[in-house]
Amino acid sequence: MKKFDELVEIIKRLRSPDGCPWDREQTLESLKPHLLEETYEVLEAMDEGGNKLMGELGDLLLQVVFQSNICAEKGEFSIEDVVQSISEKMIRRHPHVFGDLSDVKTSEQVLVNWEKIKKEEKEHEDRLSVLDGVPVGLPALLRAEKLQKKASKVGFDWPEIHGVIDKVEEEIAELREEIKVQNKKKAEEELGDLFFALVNLSRHLGVNPEVCLNSASAKFEKRFRYVESRCDLENASLEEMDNLWNESKK
Repeated sequence: MKKFDELVEIIKRLRSPDGCPWDREQTLESLKPHLLEETYEVLEAMDEGGNKLMGELGDLLLQVVFQSNICAEKGEFSIEDVVQSISEKMIRRHPHVFGDLSDVKTSEQVLVNWEKIKKEEKEHEDRLSVLDGVPVGLPALLRAEKLQKKASKVGFDWPEIHGVIDKVEEEIAELREEIKVQNKKKAEEELGDLFFALVNLSRHLGVNPEVCLNSASAKFEKRFRYVESRCDLENASLEEMDNLWNESKK
């Protein structure tokens, strides 16, 4: 595609000796925080869509092309190799679309077949555990969800949601007990177990824990800004702020 090729050439020019000093200095390591930032900005823009999302997707695509160019300079692979690799993977993992596999009709069957094909791929042949392949660097909620999903695929899961709710209540009780005896280390451990159980609950409800928490944070921000706009925070009493908080809910 012409426009994509133009972007590739722009990055090459920026990295050239007569290009941009900042771009020339970048490495894969230095680009890590930028990639993470761009990813979160895309996630935020997905709620708005339109030109906002288009722009943020462009910034994310820039990271892909930029890092591929750095690897090409080291003789490892090019952006063309990246595109070819993902294209081949999509075709390989969709034999029900591009091949002769005809007994895959539902999303569940697609996911089962996807995992089966993945296990046979060379890049995954060294995986020994069902849980292998979940990056340690993922956000905590997302990593917990992915670990649970992998375990669930082999039947290690609650059969129904009431068991999950009971587990959440059990973890709350255990956390209360450690707080009561002022065991901070154990309380921290139990709090982690509670977070993990809540992620499990969100998974059984079919909702994304990151989305849930972000929605709660947005709601808190909106209500607190309401309180902030209607009183002097430094001099207001907790009762006054609490009344305004309840007022904001209306």
